[in-house]
Amino acid sequence: MKVTLSALDTCESSFTPLVVLELAQDVKEETKEWLKNRIISKKEDGGAQLLFRPLLNKYEKETLENQNLYLVGASKITLLLGAEAIGLVKECNDNTMRAFTYGTRHNFKGFDDDNDDFLTMAEGQFIIKHELENLRARDEKMIPGYPQAKLYPGKSLLRRLLTSGIVIQVFPLHDNEALKKLEDSWYTRLALKYQPLDRIRDYFGETIALYFGFLEYFTVALIPMAVIGLPYYLFVWEDYDKYVIFASFNLIWSTVILEVWKRGCANMTYRWGTLVMKRQFEEPRPGFHGVLGINLVTGREEPLYSSYKRQLRIYLVSLPFVCLCLYFSLYVMMIYFDMEAWALSLHESSGSEWTSVLLYVPSIIYAIVIEIMNRLYRYAAEFLTSWENHRLESAYQNHLILKVLVFNFLNCFASLFYIAFVLRDMKLLRQSLATLLITSQILNQIMESFLPYWLQKKHHVQVKRKVQALKADIDATLYEQVVLEKEMGTYLGTFDDYLELFLQFGYVSLFSCVYPLAAAFAVLNNFTEVNSDALKMCRVLKRPFSEPSANIGVWQLAFETMSVVSVVTNCALIGMSPQVNALFPESKLDLILIVVAVEHALLALKFILAFAIPDKPQHIQMKLARLEFESLEALKRQQMKLMAQNLKEESREANKEEEA
Repeated sequence: MKVTLSALDTCESSFTPLVVLELAQDVKEETKEWLKNRIISKKEDGGAQLLFRPLLNKYEKETLENQNLYLVGASKITLLLGAEAIGLVKECNDNTMRAFTYGTRHNFKGFDDDNDDFLTMAEGQFIIKHELENLRARDEKMIPGYPQAKLYPGKSLLRRLLTSGIVIQVFPLHDNEALKKLEDSWYTRLALKYQPLDRIRDYFGETIALYFGFLEYFTVALIPMAVIGLPYYLFVWEDYDKYVIFASFNLIWSTVILEVWKRGCANMTYRWGTLVMKRQFEEPRPGFHGVLGINLVTGREEPLYSSYKRQLRIYLVSLPFVCLCLYFSLYVMMIYFDMEAWALSLHESSGSEWTSVLLYVPSIIYAIVIEIMNRLYRYAAEFLTSWENHRLESAYQNHLILKVLVFNFLNCFASLFYIAFVLRDMKLLRQSLATLLITSQILNQIMESFLPYWLQKKHHVQVKRKVQALKADIDATLYEQVVLEKEMGTYLGTFDDYLELFLQFGYVSLFSCVYPLAAAFAVLNNFTEVNSDALKMCRVLKRPFSEPSANIGVWQLAFETMSVVSVVTNCALIGMSPQVNALFPESKLDLILIVVAVEHALLALKFILAFAIPDKPQHIQMKLARLEFESLEALKRQQMKLMAQNLKEESREANKEEEA
């Protein structure tokens, strides 16, 4: 009988594998034995109390390759205690969401001592990751067999093993049966339907489910803009007076959709339990280094690095480098305009059909160059941000996002601002906007999904051939799955996916009064984006570890900032139109004052709408307030109980003294 992910039983010799740990090929035996003992040892002995075994037994190692692959799992009680340790929130029998505790496990919906489905597989994998990351050095001064890999009390062993190259990677396994069911309800059948967000969350976790939820919501929200923009494009192309109505609708639309998203997001994350999940204390990120010292907050020994040195690195190296990249981006933009001028002069001199097609070539080349520059700059930004040596992962991510957003915004939109406000060529602006939007969407679809999928299919065929060439008496089902998945690309998070939507939002909102068809192209792209991203997550990349999230984080602020900038650009474009200028033939100052007044009025309306629409629905606010009240009451009862115990102890001591 072949071994499959769902058929393995849960005893120590053949447990359900949830996570794969790959070691380097030349790892010493004493290191392997030490790591195994630390993983399977009990918590009180400094271990993770997990289940651990090699992928291959001794006989199979003589026949198969990849001998340094290990499977990690956990017993049911270990997973439940881990769920309590990370503060996992589950639904109770009274329909409230509460932090899970092992002692009150029978109060939670769906829990049964004989049922293993209370925790999802993604939650189990996240718990195992948490346990592995919390394996800490005790008395060891170094990793056995590697004297150069120094340790100190409290240091995360997994992080040291990864940075030392002893552990190559740690990744969660797919569940092929559950994945097939998810695919059938998600993207394999082309139909206009809502995504199964709860199933996506159960399989991939809240962070990825929120991205797909936002992608779906944003696509649906674009449909009114696309429907209204189409007749504007077809019938009133040059009538800027009517564009005032369209631009005003755009500005109100951009505010309302972002505020309504917050409410929908709060509903989802409350149902998933992450809205009320307590934030864990952040540990130093794996790449953080410094002089060993005592953390004044935790009292633990860890690397310390001067914030003054970090600021010097940021302002004396990173900032000048970013400014240099921005200058280079502007220089490339000017080359693009020289190409545009050359193509236009050639067309005017010959007037043939092929030269009219040639007019679009500079924009297409520039769009490709923009994508290449964005990707190259991303690598440079990651290297610089890592070199700045931020202690926390959140600080690292914030600095990286700021660097990438600034460059991408200038790189993608600088030419459009130059055409709009310096050249004042609305025809060229429409042409450039359309070309940049469509070309970037096509390139993203090819580079993100279709090319990796094709490469993955080729690798899958090679693995199949290797497995078929093995001896018939070797059971290689699980072996094939692990070897195939370990060679898949690693999902690097939702950063690039949100960035793509952010830039798309900019193309749609910044110059809506000039090119109202942008929303229609965005809708068409996003319908295919949902399916291509789903394919990428299920079949192209390794399964990522689940990460709890309560919202889309800093991207909410980024989208809101873009919508504010769009108010200014649209008001300025309408104010520059010939029809509006004709109303003020003598005094341009009056025109400027009116445009500024309208812009301020629209911004005021925008902020009033944002204030008037609550971020959380009323029923969610009530439930959160109820939970806070109950936790305060529980804390009071605990304090009263402690005080009563102290008084009891004091009275006993007093009685003893009197008797003496």
